[in-house]
Amino acid sequence: MKIVVQKFGGSSLTTAEMRQKAASHVKKAWDNGLFPVVVVSAIGRMGNPYSTDTLIKQVEEVSNQYSLRNMDMMMSCGEIISAVIMAETLNSIGLKAEALTGWQSGIVTDDRYGNARIVSVDHTRIKQSIDLRIVPVVAGFQGVTENNEVTTLGRGGSDTTASVLAYALDADCIEIFTDVDGVKTADPRLVPDAQTLKCLTYQEVVELAHLGAKVIHPRAVEIAMEKGIPLRILSTETGKGTLVIGQQEKCDQSDIQDRVATGIAHMSRRTQVRIYGSFDFAKTDLAIKIFDVLAQYEVSLDLIHLSQDLIAFTVESEKADLVKKVLAPYELNIEIKSGFAKVSIVGAGMHGVPGVMARIVRCLGKEKISVFQTTDSHANISCLIQEEELPRTVHILHEEFSLSKKGVSGYAGGSSYDSYGNTDEERQKC
Repeated sequence: MKIVVQKFGGSSLTTAEMRQKAASHVKKAWDNGLFPVVVVSAIGRMGNPYSTDTLIKQVEEVSNQYSLRNMDMMMSCGEIISAVIMAETLNSIGLKAEALTGWQSGIVTDDRYGNARIVSVDHTRIKQSIDLRIVPVVAGFQGVTENNEVTTLGRGGSDTTASVLAYALDADCIEIFTDVDGVKTADPRLVPDAQTLKCLTYQEVVELAHLGAKVIHPRAVEIAMEKGIPLRILSTETGKGTLVIGQQEKCDQSDIQDRVATGIAHMSRRTQVRIYGSFDFAKTDLAIKIFDVLAQYEVSLDLIHLSQDLIAFTVESEKADLVKKVLAPYELNIEIKSGFAKVSIVGAGMHGVPGVMARIVRCLGKEKISVFQTTDSHANISCLIQEEELPRTVHILHEEFSLSKKGVSGYAGGSSYDSYGNTDEERQKC
């Protein structure tokens, strides 16, 4: 039996009409010989009564010193409500479905409330549903510790739930349904003519997700990659989107194979920290102490620069005051500046290609946009800029690397994209 894990985000479940559209994708999988295992996020966004943000706000209105354990109990309610409503929606169209919590689904996590990591999955209960031909609708974003304490997985945790279940069930594919039609060459809110990337490798999507593209959680892609499970990121409305697989040569996109860049990601609200002093690793362990204490307070560092007289890095602007506080005892010559954003060019095609950084600096310099810090890897180059220049920077780089051209939306086989392929034979596959 071929299994497809289908995850529906909160924005895809906001209204009864949207839930019917989501249910139609589940029914389509069933009708094409696939057994769907459904994962859902909480319904809607801030303002919707059972969205995660609304539930958080209700607790924060009571106390700003709430228990993380209690907050996880509260946040888990949104997905449970969503699972019940989605299961009943599926029942109403002729499928047999039942709602399951994360812990009923066998998802065991560590005890880091609010950002727990899945440590094991016991799929016995879900297998029972499958054997009885009942579609399990699993509440995403949640699990339980070995001591039966409820935990949540952090932002994007429902994506991770879907991939972990697909891994445990040996699923044939994963489908992530959302309100956009796949992975774009840039944020369409900043670049209206951003194109849909119809076929990408796992590594390209991981890079884009880590660097700010919010279409899927990077850990979900990494889990799929470990087992080579094809992953589709699809529009709930149209069923079209991006296919994510392991080998670039399997993407029939000859018109973009020679492109240096695949897409542009960004992160706003960044703060730059510069620490001046003597950091010769052979003579002092001060730099190590700085990194250790920041790690203890779970401050994530980015764009790290190390030299004998300077340590520079960026953090989320929300963490700036914490950085200043925890480093105060070291009496450092420290400079903290907010108001930055990070813009990243991503593309497997840039590996080993000379002159990419020069193109970036040249085109931004021509437009009087200052670059304060850079970093690069084999598949991306990131620049720190003033946040007020973010929309213009993304647009300029999008044009510089020809990402607005229609050719970028080449597809994976056939003449059009469909969730289940383009021929009757392909529709029987995942």
